[in-house]
Amino acid sequence: MHQAFKILGFKSVHCLDDEGNNIKDIILNNFLAGDNILKGLEKYDAISDWDLAPHSSEIFKEFDKQYPDSKFILNIRDLDGWLNSREKHVKRNQERKRKKPKENIKWLKIDRNAWEIQFKNHYDEVYNYFNSRKDELLVFDVTKDEGWVKLCTFLNLPIPTVPFPKKNVASRKKSFFHRVLLKLKKSK
Repeated sequence: MHQAFKILGFKSVHCLDDEGNNIKDIILNNFLAGDNILKGLEKYDAISDWDLAPHSSEIFKEFDKQYPDSKFILNIRDLDGWLNSREKHVKRNQERKRKKPKENIKWLKIDRNAWEIQFKNHYDEVYNYFNSRKDELLVFDVTKDEGWVKLCTFLNLPIPTVPFPKKNVASRKKSFFHRVLLKLKKSK
């Protein structure tokens, strides 16, 4: 989504702001302090990857309250795929922590049962919250070919002529081409 927003001309932020600050920390700290939720992130038009469990449902409602004309996009995917992806992410973090024990790395515990409950609760909460305002929520399956037409129709924007960006796709990571490209990068 971040790459798509950039192609559409939005000043988009994903994970880290231009100064290297974690946007999740900024948003959570603002929320907990009762400040404007986007304090420090005002220069951005689009913000992605800010799930802040266990505060996610409170935070997206606060976003909606503070920015009532905003559009929201709920990225969905199948539960098993999401659980597997999250577990791989945690295992990478665990490995990084072993290599750099003093580094402050979050997400070190694997708890698929808790994640499943979190997943289902979050989606139910979002669906119920926007139930009477469906034109303000786009449900977008990131694992399917739901691309420019669905996104641009929702945002009332023209459809770009370039392909919809697909980054961080597991099937592509396993491809022969991707493995060769990685080896070439490592050999430089």
